[in-house]
Amino acid sequence: MSVADADWRPTASLAALQARAALLRRLRIFFAEREVLEVETPLLSVAGTTDPQIESFVTHYSGPGGDRRLYLATSPEFPMKRLLAAGSGPIFQVCKAFRQGEAGCLHNPEFTLLEWYRPGYDHHRLMDEVEALLAAVCEEPPAKAERWTYAELFETHLAVDPHRATWAELRRLAQAHPSLAGVDGLDRDGWLDLLMSHCIQPQLGLDAPCFVYHYPASQAALARIAPGEPPVAERFELIWRGVELANGFHELSDAQQQRRRFTADNARRRELGLAEVAMDERLLQALAAGLPDCAGVALGLDRLLLMSDPDKCLSASIAFPISRA
Repeated sequence: MSVADADWRPTASLAALQARAALLRRLRIFFAEREVLEVETPLLSVAGTTDPQIESFVTHYSGPGGDRRLYLATSPEFPMKRLLAAGSGPIFQVCKAFRQGEAGCLHNPEFTLLEWYRPGYDHHRLMDEVEALLAAVCEEPPAKAERWTYAELFETHLAVDPHRATWAELRRLAQAHPSLAGVDGLDRDGWLDLLMSHCIQPQLGLDAPCFVYHYPASQAALARIAPGEPPVAERFELIWRGVELANGFHELSDAQQQRRRFTADNARRRELGLAEVAMDERLLQALAAGLPDCAGVALGLDRLLLMSDPDKCLSASIAFPISRA
């Protein structure tokens, strides 16, 4: 059989597709029991993500109403926050998300996200619920999760304070790692990201899921900044068997501060030679109208399905990855 003859077939087995369907059923039961409303939001928007680390797919609409440049959603976060500001209460969504340039064993440019928001929760309480969800939906419920601050991990694994270390110290640590010896030209957060991804993350969550929280304030994204010295982002990530599964925030609700962050993102994009991205003015209007105090999290379902066999790639859990789309 030639490659062309086999190319129409799915890369995931029938058993994997059945496991996906069962997972989706259990997710909906979990949220129904907690009276969290399932919602749908658009995959197309006039605004994209300004984050310099994420590239949006761009398309164009032509028809009634005129021609418009549109972006495929990298997550449903912005329209879901508009629902929260309109009084939706707790909500969740299972949807496709799209990110340009992301393909590999643990990445596909089109992937499935579970995202949910809890008014009245902070990031600590939402970590509790993420852990409860894993216990409820995984075929083999994991052991009780570990929780580490970002600083504790750097101090334990690299003997350095990530909040106070200089750019030169972080660069020296990273370049001492065999796989990073030739890397250079990064800013401070770039070195921190490499140290986390190459030196720390592969060792996390091997026996039980691991929550990492209180990231540097410079990596807050859409999270609040906790007061104190040093200031930290009220943000967490979930890592299991060395794989990042989820990213959660105690959500920023200040419209002016959010606009400043979007503006700073686009300035950084210009510095990197990237195209600027239209910021979401409707989200900013919703924040100004009043986003309830809430926490939210996005969890990658394609990766979660791999946790029973973490040596596999996403092609084992996705019917048709980009290579066969």
